[in-house]
Amino acid sequence: MDKLVIKGQNKLKGEVIISGAKNAAVAIIPAAIMADDVCIVENLPNIEDVKCLYATLDKMGVKCEFLDNHTMKIDSRNLDNVSVTFDEVRKMRASYYLLGALLARFKKAEVAMPGGCNFGSRPIDLHLSGFAALGAEVEMQGEVVKVSAEKLTGASIYMDTVSVGATINIMLAATMAEGTTTIENAAKEPHVVDAANFLNMMGAKIKGAGTDVIRIVGVEKLHGAQYTIIPDQIEAGTYMIAAAVTGGDVWVKNIIPKHMDSLSAKLIEIGVGIEESDDAIRVFDCGKELKATNVRTMAYPGFPTDMQPQMAVLLSICNGKSIITENVWDNRYQYTDELKNLGAKINVEGRMAIIDGVDSLKGTSVDATDLRAGAAMILAGLCARGETIIGEIKYIDRGYEDVEKKFALLGADIKRVSM
Repeated sequence: MDKLVIKGQNKLKGEVIISGAKNAAVAIIPAAIMADDVCIVENLPNIEDVKCLYATLDKMGVKCEFLDNHTMKIDSRNLDNVSVTFDEVRKMRASYYLLGALLARFKKAEVAMPGGCNFGSRPIDLHLSGFAALGAEVEMQGEVVKVSAEKLTGASIYMDTVSVGATINIMLAATMAEGTTTIENAAKEPHVVDAANFLNMMGAKIKGAGTDVIRIVGVEKLHGAQYTIIPDQIEAGTYMIAAAVTGGDVWVKNIIPKHMDSLSAKLIEIGVGIEESDDAIRVFDCGKELKATNVRTMAYPGFPTDMQPQMAVLLSICNGKSIITENVWDNRYQYTDELKNLGAKINVEGRMAIIDGVDSLKGTSVDATDLRAGAAMILAGLCARGETIIGEIKYIDRGYEDVEKKFALLGADIKRVSM
């Protein structure tokens, strides 16, 4: 079993190139099968979730081909299989986008319940109620979701809770429904906008993505398109915090700085140096004492829940008491026990994590409990005294491309070993 071994307290320096957005890729690849045509998707991250989707589409009968490590050709002209119940589809959360995509094109779908990271209740009720509002019948048979409709009809849909997954999934289905669909209280995350832009390039008629009201005029069919995915906001944030926790000086490149505003603001508040250019952010030690602060996770443009574990590492070595309030998921503090093993002082009370800063962390053996928690363990290892060994790195590989290579190029002492 592979593990990451890190010898900490090297100041990271240099530049890192950010890969394509994982959360956009796992929506856009399923969206491509909505066209009875050929799509080419560029700037894909070379990660396990993308490889899992590739294997899934291949088993469905879609002709997939990697033109290079970051470009996939998707030919779904001969696709007629709407039953997706094999093992690959159970390994990742975003497999639920196949429901919306197949429902749009074929008016029916059978998809196994998705897996992915486990950090609390993550029902797909909003997805299914959205499909029902469009006229679909929804049935659960064990761990398989079945949806079908004689036809899909546009509807006004109000989201009780802001949900990225449900917003995109309903948008997929509504793209080929008759009439107009309005999604209110829609998620505004960058990858929602990216998915909408891709669909529009395929011939969809979607307006308002990036706001809380999305309007979709249904079309009969979509055509192929060539599309480049946006940079990964969360990968970028992870490397920004890596520079901060090591007192380094790193240019994080190939990003959209606007997407990083909530994180950049917190880093400045803590005492980290930030310099922006058109498509990059420099994060550096500006000689200030790192001060505690409070963080509340919220839907975009608020502070992202996917950056919460990484921020906890930084707050663990800031001077003073910090409070993180998690407003998105109900059990995202599983990683805190691992962080405490490294010497962090964290007390979890419901949705709050109270963190008393310490002078430094100390290396030990820890596990990644989920994708972003795994990233947090890397950050902790980078700033800890001594050696840190991280297990269960399969979670990290789901969302970070060449993670040890990128950190090594910045001067980190990090190796992947078999143990």
